[in-house]
Amino acid sequence: MPPAAGLRRRGGTSGARSPISEALHHGWQNRQQLLTDPRYTALLGACLCLAELGVSHWVIQKVPYTEIDWKAYMDEVEGVLNGTYDYTKLQGDTGPLVYPAGFVYIFSAFYYLTDHGTNIRLAQYIFAVLYIVTLLLVFRIYVLTKKVPPYVFFFMCCASYRVHSIFLLRLFNDPVAMAILFLSINLMLQDRWNWGCFFYSLAVSVKMNILLLAPGLLYLLLCRFGPLRTIPKLGICGLLQVLLALPFLLENPVGYLHRSFDFGRQFLFQWTVNWRFLPESIFHHRVFHLALLAAHLTALILFCMYRWHRSGQSIPSLLKNPAPKKSVSHRLSANQIVFVLFSSNFLGVMFSRSLHYQFYVWYFHSLPYLLWCTSTAALPGLAKILILGFIELSWNTFPSTIFSSCVLHLCHGAILLHLWYGAPPDDTCTPSSTNTRASRKKRD
Repeated sequence: MPPAAGLRRRGGTSGARSPISEALHHGWQNRQQLLTDPRYTALLGACLCLAELGVSHWVIQKVPYTEIDWKAYMDEVEGVLNGTYDYTKLQGDTGPLVYPAGFVYIFSAFYYLTDHGTNIRLAQYIFAVLYIVTLLLVFRIYVLTKKVPPYVFFFMCCASYRVHSIFLLRLFNDPVAMAILFLSINLMLQDRWNWGCFFYSLAVSVKMNILLLAPGLLYLLLCRFGPLRTIPKLGICGLLQVLLALPFLLENPVGYLHRSFDFGRQFLFQWTVNWRFLPESIFHHRVFHLALLAAHLTALILFCMYRWHRSGQSIPSLLKNPAPKKSVSHRLSANQIVFVLFSSNFLGVMFSRSLHYQFYVWYFHSLPYLLWCTSTAALPGLAKILILGFIELSWNTFPSTIFSSCVLHLCHGAILLHLWYGAPPDDTCTPSSTNTRASRKKRD
């Protein structure tokens, strides 16, 4: 072979682009699409996560840490580590321990990693890692659903002062629960429902606000598996709760259940974000709480019947044994899973008895999907951006005011109407062959 020919061949090989450089080159050639086409979510998400590394480091170094619940968390888990398993005897600076057993184990690990909770700076960096992991899990959901234009994620990442504060400056347990929840949703999107239910239950064991997604999860399990095959999935959730709580249940079962799953707990009016415009007497009134519960249940039923359910199968048929359908498996689409779970969670937040500032992370990362998953001519892109901005403004107003609470409810109402009247995401179920079903059965 002539030398020149060999040189040309080697030169041609060295000029080949890697997949990453090819994506960057193609993205640069289509700069407008890079910001508007959901297919570029992964690329822009990676860039934003890298930017968030710098932003998180700057926040930790430059913005003063504010002590709220961290010391109380450490006092509570220290009591357990010292041998106290009676939940009624576990206390912190801010009151009794009111979180399930998973919280105790995870924050016990933080207790040891941070020199008995005294190394606050290290704790902040641990939560910074948790924040980046949460973003990666959230971006993977948006990559799979392909509904939100990438430019929206600038508002989801770098623009939220409150979320950075919750993760990096307050060290609440809410971000821990949400990170585990997003992991469970990612597993469900991979059709790994056993592991998805396992990590969903683990998230519940950190903070019970995760139960707001339980109606949606139950609906999805019934759609995907039918009643009989749903029972083992629910068994995974229940068994994990029992195993985690076993030391406390053996010591004082009534005390554990009352403290960690107290659905009647009273909230302080001074911290409410959403009901500031009400008189305090109404805020604490039992009738008001029951009215919110009735509205929440009504909204869930209506969404289940008319928004989540769009296949030809009737609702009662979900409660029957799907024996005649042994040859067909109904695998749920990514959009159906995310739409049901995120809307179920949103309804719970909207009709909550009270929202405190750290509760913002309960639904913050799902807001772009809720606004862009359906299409209505009445709510253009600019209006959606304004809704995100007004919600952020409401959560950043401290203390909350009558105006900020009213604005928050107006934004929630606009999202609710958008979800109800907009064209929903793709169909409920996608039939697949028996062989595909058998292969997935091995994983579940």
